[in-house]
Amino acid sequence: MKQGIHPDYQKVVFMDSATGAKFLAGSTMKSNETVDYEGNTYPLIRVEVTSDSHPFYTGKQKFAQADGRIEKFNKKYGLNK
Repeated sequence: MKQGIHPDYQKVVFMDSATGAKFLAGSTMKSNETVDYEGNTYPLIRVEVTSDSHPFYTGKQKFAQADGRIEKFNKKYGLNK
């Protein structure tokens, strides 16, 4: 392998801003914040969405808008029977 072309990986803690869930992963991201996680201190990266809060993984998807759009379409074009 060529030397000097690969990024420096380090262990960092990603924290979901919505739920507060944390997980440890390798990353090239840098941060000024640190957090104690499982007895060690790691850089902290805050993220908006993780598998802990994303509707696809939680099963809490919102279908209210889709239902409203279908009803509106049927009402507009007279397809309600």
